[in-house]
Amino acid sequence: MKRIVVSLGMLVVLSSCVSKKKFIALQDQHTQTRSSLSKTLLEKEALEKKYKKIQSRVEKFNTKVSALKSINTSLSQESNSKLSMLKGSKAPISVVNLEQISQQLAKMDPNEVAQAKTLNDSINLVLNKNIVKGLESSDGINIEVDETVVMINVSDDLLFNTGSYRVSSKAYPLLQKLSEVITSEPSVEVMIEGHTDSRTINTNVLEDNWDLSVKRATSIVRLLQHKYKVAPEQLIASGRSCYDPLVENDSRDNRALNRRTRIVIMPNLDKFLSMIVSN
Repeated sequence: MKRIVVSLGMLVVLSSCVSKKKFIALQDQHTQTRSSLSKTLLEKEALEKKYKKIQSRVEKFNTKVSALKSINTSLSQESNSKLSMLKGSKAPISVVNLEQISQQLAKMDPNEVAQAKTLNDSINLVLNKNIVKGLESSDGINIEVDETVVMINVSDDLLFNTGSYRVSSKAYPLLQKLSEVITSEPSVEVMIEGHTDSRTINTNVLEDNWDLSVKRATSIVRLLQHKYKVAPEQLIASGRSCYDPLVENDSRDNRALNRRTRIVIMPNLDKFLSMIVSN
């Protein structure tokens, strides 16, 4: 009986020892689980912060993309609008040119600007004010601006004697003014174009009207280069003989009109506009 009691006591002690070990193990497992959960929660919070930052950057990026699309659309519309203005204009002109022309027009008399109904009119007005201002129309001299080209028709009487290609001293004041315009504008090229009437000519020096028209042009070019120091690379000499008349060669007065020298001033529009805007 005593042995049975001892045995039962030992069993109770052993069972209590086993329960305590399990309890401690479960307690350790619980602690580890709580620690792991805390770590997971911290990682979750960190990931959520990173996600919010990324989301904020994406929203800012999308906003910038939308803004750039809007700007691009506006620029395209502006470009198309300005390019549409070029229809009917033979002048090669950029958007920058258009802005430069607008700046120049803003400096001019509003009454004069109001007369410019088209883009060509505006270009011609700007060129007229900045190139032709050095030359004045008078008897025997006619100045026109067409498609950005300045054309000065000079009567034969102001430049040469009949049948001669030697420049008269009467032409010197005009050539002086012309040289000032050319030398002040490095972007300008000038073509001197000789014209005759239909009457034939044949001398020891001149074979025909082709000869006369070309020699008259080269005589003026040489004077501009050597007497008035115009850069030769800005000058072009040409002759048209009698094949580009202003009127029919059927009277003395009409033949006088056809005997002329045409001075064609051709600016490089980009360079010229850049230059006058910076002044």
